[in-house]
Amino acid sequence: MITQAFVQEQGNGRLGDEEQLVVAELQNRGIPFTLYTEKRIRRRQLPLTPNTLVVGDMPCVLGALKQLGIPEPEPNDYPASLQDFLHRRVWRSTLQALENQLRRGLSTPIFAKPASRRKRFTGCVFESEYDLRQVYGVSRQESLLCSEVVSWLSEYRVYVVNSEIRSIDHYAGDETIPIDRGVVESAIAQLNAAREAYAGYALDFGVLASGQTALVEMNDGFALGAYQIDRQNYTDLLWARWLELSSVISRTVSDTPSPKVTAIS
Repeated sequence: MITQAFVQEQGNGRLGDEEQLVVAELQNRGIPFTLYTEKRIRRRQLPLTPNTLVVGDMPCVLGALKQLGIPEPEPNDYPASLQDFLHRRVWRSTLQALENQLRRGLSTPIFAKPASRRKRFTGCVFESEYDLRQVYGVSRQESLLCSEVVSWLSEYRVYVVNSEIRSIDHYAGDETIPIDRGVVESAIAQLNAAREAYAGYALDFGVLASGQTALVEMNDGFALGAYQIDRQNYTDLLWARWLELSSVISRTVSDTPSPKVTAIS
């Protein structure tokens, strides 16, 4: 149960768009909250518990999880259960391997992005070795997620809380070209069947030039951007995912044997 919240501020009480949504909803729910800066997370100055929701960008929430001893969730941008929804080839590689391919000359462009949460560069399209300037200074051992380059007519973010679609928000391309909701619902069912779903997450879907509705990527819900989603549903999503992650602590405590007590006569 959430009894208090910590919400990231940018300094002098300034809040990002997502944080403004959550603060308004926390006030509506009567949940007390405290503003914090990233520096306070790094210095472990916040009295965190599993019942204190932490809202902020990814480095801050990951810092809070680390302080609580909660394992950092592994990224799962392209879930195994949703491979049939991608409609393009996706594979893992390294920056070194990509560089070698570029120097030999690519037959077709490749989209690549860092595979870890510690993003060393923004995902982009690589067509020739000249594009390596976009990853200057990045270790050649950096693990990558690569995919074939496709043409998206429109892209949407689908916000999901406990397997229920809460909002479908357009964010790129032609908003008059909608995604097929039935395809999205099938994807959610597949995630559930494979036990790859979270309590709160988002699926980015788009429409390809072929007219197919395809998965762009999956996004974990613990630190997630908000587009047009309303404050209640957005807060519900963060709330549900935080409770799911923090339940690790509760399970650990409940699974620990009680100490034996020796009677003293």
